[in-house]
Amino acid sequence: MAGALVDTHCHLDYPPLSDDVAAVLQRAAAAGVQQCVTIGTSLERSRANIILAQRFPQQLRAAIGIHPNDCAETTAADLATLEQWAAQPGVVAIGEVGLDQYRQTVPLEKQQAVLQGCLAIARRCHLPVLLHCRQAHAPLLEALRHIAGAWQGIIHCASGPAEFIQEALALGLHISFAGNVTFPNAKALHALVPLVPDERLLLETDAPFLAPQPVRGQQNEPAFVTHTAAWVANLRGATVEHVARVTTRNACALLRLPAVMPGA
Repeated sequence: MAGALVDTHCHLDYPPLSDDVAAVLQRAAAAGVQQCVTIGTSLERSRANIILAQRFPQQLRAAIGIHPNDCAETTAADLATLEQWAAQPGVVAIGEVGLDQYRQTVPLEKQQAVLQGCLAIARRCHLPVLLHCRQAHAPLLEALRHIAGAWQGIIHCASGPAEFIQEALALGLHISFAGNVTFPNAKALHALVPLVPDERLLLETDAPFLAPQPVRGQQNEPAFVTHTAAWVANLRGATVEHVARVTTRNACALLRLPAVMPGA
């Protein structure tokens, strides 16, 4: 892989990745993936990811949040705890938070209330927000507009319609593509890739989920973001080196990551 890469969204607290995080990060580094952000989806998992980020400070940072499908029992005290943890070393973002109307395991009203609390934490703590959105494009945009102003953050594992991506960009957000953009039948998703300007483009694995096409059927891990980078480059008519350069620059600036070696 030519150029250094950043995996802006993985879940290293999930097995089997959690069984040997050191080995996962070694394989990532060998593939040119110098930095990773491991993402919390509940209080328990957020705490686990803070510990991981502090254990591997050279390669790993953490985001803390409560996933919309895991927020049914979330209380004001839980949100207060999340805000306290935002000051912990290694924490660079609030997330994964958002809205999900695909699984419908938690009433939308509850999801919206928790999301508003998490968005307010992100603003008070001056941290970017990492947003999950599945079949909830209109209500998510409305939630973002509810707290006025431009947003520092990421639409994770981007999906359409195109109007949603364009509105998210207008709100100041970055757009991140995961391994599913490499699936041959994901034509609607392929069409979104050229809509994102270089300065807002990011890459992720969402590991251990969504392994990209060349390794589909395997357990996903940060090293495999190289496949997504190559596919995104092809869809944009760009070189892999260019995509690596701009996405790494964007990730380091947005998430305040340590500088990476461009030729690594």
